[in-house]
Amino acid sequence: MHDPDLHARRASSFGDIAFAYARHRPRYPEEAVAWVVDEHTRVLDLAAGTGQLTDTLLSFGLEVTAVEPDDRMRAELTRQLPDVPALNGTADHIPVPDASFDVVITGQAFHWFNTPEALTEITRVLRPGGVFAALWNYDDTSVPWQARLAELSETTADRVNQQRKQIHIPRHDLLDEPEQRQWPHAQRRTVETMLATIATGSQFQVIDEAERTQVMDRMRTYLWSQPETAQGEFDRRLITSVVKAHRR
Repeated sequence: MHDPDLHARRASSFGDIAFAYARHRPRYPEEAVAWVVDEHTRVLDLAAGTGQLTDTLLSFGLEVTAVEPDDRMRAELTRQLPDVPALNGTADHIPVPDASFDVVITGQAFHWFNTPEALTEITRVLRPGGVFAALWNYDDTSVPWQARLAELSETTADRVNQQRKQIHIPRHDLLDEPEQRQWPHAQRRTVETMLATIATGSQFQVIDEAERTQVMDRMRTYLWSQPETAQGEFDRRLITSVVKAHRR
């Protein structure tokens, strides 16, 4: 079942937790970002959030512009990365001229705006031969304790709108056939920082406080009971999935 109103609420829910999002969301593997940017230099980070992907792009010495619609998320990005131009815009209204960028890249966001209108706007701002790419970090549920934690973290919002592990493929007349790759990744966590990371998910922003407390309590009980997670820091194993397509 899909609820468009719930989808929209989840998509716009992150501003209230901008500080926690910046502090707890994982970065992306450098190898994955390098595969996208290749020899290009001028990059637009679309739906940049609080700048996790932006920061990695800067480490490559690239010329980066961020576009983010939420004022609070954009303010947090600017607080952390004050030298990055951060524009107020959406995927279907990117406030830059035609053919401005070699790469348009988005992290953990394309599922919110995989629409013909957004892809038309993305191809508009790309130069011919440029690249559009979308990245996602997913929990590696081949790890048994993480698989069980994923089950315990399910909320009523998850049961209505399934977001997990769904790779959205960009399809547009001006984009070539997309390519996909995956990389193993990890984030160092403790029980409490793991819970804080999970709590930044959109599903936790749209449920009531009673359900949020109940789900968090059962995850906390589980994590403190597991030998892999109860002894201090541990690795949260991730899989980074990337899809990219070249503009014709």
